Amino acid sequence: MITWERLRVFAAVARFGSVSEAAAALHITGPAVSQHVRKLEKEIQCQLVERDGRGIRLTSAGHILAGSAHTMVSTLADAERDLANLHGLVAGPLRIGGVASVLRTLVPDVLHRLIERHPRLEPSLRDGEAVDMIPMLQARQLDAVVTESWDHHPAHLPPGVRTTLLMHEDAQLAVPEGHPLAGREFVALDELHGELWTSCPAGSDAHEALRQLLRAHEVEAEVRYCVSDYATQLRLVAAGLAVTLVPRVVRASAPSSVRFVRCRPTVSRSVLVATGTETETPRVRAFLAEMSRVANLPEQQT
Repeated sequence: MITWERLRVFAAVARFGSVSEAAAALHITGPAVSQHVRKLEKEIQCQLVERDGRGIRLTSAGHILAGSAHTMVSTLADAERDLANLHGLVAGPLRIGGVASVLRTLVPDVLHRLIERHPRLEPSLRDGEAVDMIPMLQARQLDAVVTESWDHHPAHLPPGVRTTLLMHEDAQLAVPEGHPLAGREFVALDELHGELWTSCPAGSDAHEALRQLLRAHEVEAEVRYCVSDYATQLRLVAAGLAVTLVPRVVRASAPSSVRFVRCRPTVSRSVLVATGTETETPRVRAFLAEMSRVANLPEQQT
């Protein structure tokens, strides 16, 4: 007899093509995932996965079962949503993903307040880039994704994804003290030839926004230091190794030796929460409401 829990685990393995990624999504260990798959194979007397180099791939039987598994996971999620909506309960899992800069500055306070108000809520959190998180949202492995959209690299989200605007903020150039631009109030973007940069990793929204922004002003960014965390980027700036472009919300974490210069033209990003149009539950709505409230507090507008 096929058990629901093993089928749910196998659906995650089929989705990610990786035991470790399935384990991370389900918040269990890799050995536990492997054990579920082995027991499921024994129950149905079919091999579902096979090794493929350092990873795994589905067998023919695995592909057949994966389709049914995904359907059942989706159906159960619909049932949970409908029951939660019926009773208006803010309870159960709340799976959040998003970009690190916003998770660090806004989300901890939001989750603290939500748990205080709704003790039966079970939030979980993982950081990453939209390119990885949005497919997880579509697969109903995440309930909400906190993401960003830059003026020169707007977010293009697929059909079936709804966005809620949290805030719109300017970004500024961060330079070390002693830099020729450190005493300036404004800098024109076409003045930034020859600088070494630190930015988020290639492929991230922030990295691509920086490159497209500077190319629009005939400047090619030499990004030598790629790190996801803005706090680390600002430490690199303080050490005199690079300059960077950072959103307003992260300025409070800057070392005292970092100077900020406003850009002309203005560079802006929007912070959004992406949700599925068919998967909003009372817990997701509570999260959206609290995120909007915290994002609009006076200290977030400085």
